[in-house]
Amino acid sequence: MTAGHVTALARSPALATQSSGPGDGFVTCRPDDGFVGGAEGLFFGLLLFVVGTLLVGNAWSVVDTKLAVDAASREATRTYVEAPDAAAADVGARRAATATLQGYGRDPTLGSVVIDGAPFGRCVRVTVVVSYRAPLVQLPVIGVAGRAEKVSAQHSELVDPYRSGLPGASTCG
Repeated sequence: MTAGHVTALARSPALATQSSGPGDGFVTCRPDDGFVGGAEGLFFGLLLFVVGTLLVGNAWSVVDTKLAVDAASREATRTYVEAPDAAAADVGARRAATATLQGYGRDPTLGSVVIDGAPFGRCVRVTVVVSYRAPLVQLPVIGVAGRAEKVSAQHSELVDPYRSGLPGASTCG
């Protein structure tokens, strides 16, 4: 290509967007071809981002609920085995589970506490199961949206065989 061809191409707007042949060094300029495909890609990318964010939020909500019920079952069991008698053990364990769920920002009326054990006494194994329905999504401003699966945790302990104040002898040594 000579200098005259370059000058002619620079002066002519119709020829400036066309290439004179392969490998001639000119870049072909195109208008916004493919914009429609890009807009759809942005839409589906945004949709995947929103769905992914909700999925991660749901997973965190289940983990957070699991932490709450685990702590509630542990506190209820500890309160039960340290109580002076059977009536105080049952009431105290339920209060401890309720207070722990409230401490984690949960509504205790939506949870359940099941205390399983033989009659209160030395060496009795007590298991407390606390269950709660995990929120589907918990958002900072909106709050809880929907209910998902039931999350449970259990904790088990023995009533201390050597503690004072309980009748009978130690049988579990």
